[in-house]
Amino acid sequence: MDGELEPDAQTRPGTRLPPLTIGITRTLIVAGAIASRDYQDVHHDAELARQKGSPDVFMNILTTNGLVGRYVTDHFGPAAVLRRVAVRLGAPNYPGDTMVLTGTVEEVDGDTATVRVVGDNGIGRHVTGTVIVTVPDGGAR
Repeated sequence: MDGELEPDAQTRPGTRLPPLTIGITRTLIVAGAIASRDYQDVHHDAELARQKGSPDVFMNILTTNGLVGRYVTDHFGPAAVLRRVAVRLGAPNYPGDTMVLTGTVEEVDGDTATVRVVGDNGIGRHVTGTVIVTVPDGGAR
């Protein structure tokens, strides 16, 4: 089945990816914002965030996008190539909370899979997304 994902338990439609628990720290929030060149004060200055109506700094969308992508590539292995990551944010990720990512393989077409990902924290659904990933070597790890 060269060029196709092996039809094993990791790649069939309906397969659930193991959950990934991520501790939301102030360092993760600030580092993610800086790494993505997002210098909005609400992502690094707690006092200015409070002045703007937020209880604390909160994670930016680019950090969330990266975590969702990492979650999928961790499942499919080092040969996995992200083709598309589309996310929609909901409840903010604040320091001291925990986010749990879960995913389900929705579709497999040759060497490409579509994975639905959600991430929940202590106040609700932080992220909903769809990831399209290609595994050129033909299988998940």
